[in-house]
Amino acid sequence: MKQPSTAALALLLGAVAAQPALSQDLTAGFASEPSSIDPLYHNLGPNNATRKHMFEALVDEDANLAIIPGLAESWETSEDGLTWTFNLREGVTFHDGSPFTARDFLYTACRIPNVPNSPSSMAGFIKSAETITAPDEMTVQVTTAAPYPLLLTDFASFGIVSASANGHDGPVTYEAEGCPGIDSYLDSSAYNDGSAAIGTGPYKFVEFIPGERIVLARNDAYWGDAPYWETITIRPITNDGARVAALLAGDVDVIEKPPVQDLDRLREDPDINVVQGPSSRMIYLHFDHEGEPTPGIEGTDGVNPLKDVRVRRAISLAIDRPLIVDRIMGGLAVPARQMVPDFMRGTDPDIPLETADPEAARQLLAEAGYPDGFSLVIGSPNDRYINDAKIAQAVAQMLTRVGIETEIDAVTASVFFSRRNNYEFSVYLAGWGASGAGMASPLRALVASQNRDKGLGGTNRGRYSNPELDAVIEEALATVDPEAHDALLRQASRIVVDDVAILPLHFEVTPWALQAGLTLTPRADQHTVLTSVRPE
Repeated sequence: MKQPSTAALALLLGAVAAQPALSQDLTAGFASEPSSIDPLYHNLGPNNATRKHMFEALVDEDANLAIIPGLAESWETSEDGLTWTFNLREGVTFHDGSPFTARDFLYTACRIPNVPNSPSSMAGFIKSAETITAPDEMTVQVTTAAPYPLLLTDFASFGIVSASANGHDGPVTYEAEGCPGIDSYLDSSAYNDGSAAIGTGPYKFVEFIPGERIVLARNDAYWGDAPYWETITIRPITNDGARVAALLAGDVDVIEKPPVQDLDRLREDPDINVVQGPSSRMIYLHFDHEGEPTPGIEGTDGVNPLKDVRVRRAISLAIDRPLIVDRIMGGLAVPARQMVPDFMRGTDPDIPLETADPEAARQLLAEAGYPDGFSLVIGSPNDRYINDAKIAQAVAQMLTRVGIETEIDAVTASVFFSRRNNYEFSVYLAGWGASGAGMASPLRALVASQNRDKGLGGTNRGRYSNPELDAVIEEALATVDPEAHDALLRQASRIVVDDVAILPLHFEVTPWALQAGLTLTPRADQHTVLTSVRPE
């Protein structure tokens, strides 16, 4: 290998010396803050993103949400698909130095359905487990009543807490109806003050001052790759403009969710680095398939036109998805035809993206008995998704051009979801971020018939019901073999597309902005995980 000359080496060393030393302290501006440090308290995006710094799961998800080893380094299933055996990672310790064992996982499973005052329980993530036992300190065994291929995705969704830090020093026996010997569970205040915030993750709790900051310190005893930053400070800056201003002023090193209208300016700034990546978040229209009459529709003599698949197909043909991506999203989206993006399991590559055809849309409306169209109100949040109200307005203009006179009822997210849950919209715009389960995630939540006992249709506010689709979904959810499981997901996706059960518009592309010289790894779940922030 040729050696550099003395002069060249001097120039190189001079250039390196001229670069400022990077601080070992990282400060981030988040668009929202978690409601608690307790990793089991609230199944909410900001909470789930924050917990990844301190509390780890039995299995993990990589940036594209594929399952990878976590605190379990390997696992296997029985031939009948009913028993899962997890082999725990040796040598892992909690932040207080105590060893991580199977007992802690059992305690976590016991606590999940018993977290005091939980506004959004994580109990669904262990609902499929009929038994959870520990054959020895480093093995967890789980049985299910029926084969259940999504167990790994469920177990990747919650962090494991320390039994001892929660005040339980004895053995743990898990029972779904209540774990014997555990009479009470700490509430989340013990996590927010740090006393119970003892995880195995790369960072340790220092302080949580709601509305001001979360401070974390490097866990020098971490079992995995050594954390890069000595301290991490997370500041909630909910105002978009204030978040950008803090980055430009150098008060923070990284921000999430920079507003679309500021991205060009940030990209042109030599002191700023903009990083973006595809997400699993689908923005879609949901239809009322049951109500008659249905709210917000007039000019049909009380008939719900959305029950007619020709009307739903007409609505789909009226919408120019690439135009919305280009003009409204500024390129920060990928047009959607199916309910998850191509890089996730269960998509059918033979389903093409539909091309807008207003004339065909008018013909379908006429065939359905609406040659003069009708009027429609679309419900939408105006502060939940990237440009949500603007997207709804663009859709309204496209529908109006084919004869469906459309107005928008855009309100804040809290009001919108309350009204949506009360079935106040015939059509509404919303978003769904799929988990590592891929197509199974929106299938079982958004379009499966509502069935609380089976845990299906929990977010199916359109009350869509298709027995053929339900049968395929339930077969997929009981098929552990990966190839057969994915084939069933593709079959279900084709049914959803053909029947226009819901109407996917696009998948968000998620941006972050950082100080020049820094970068991060974008995640498909849109979580800001600061352990991935590094010098470029």
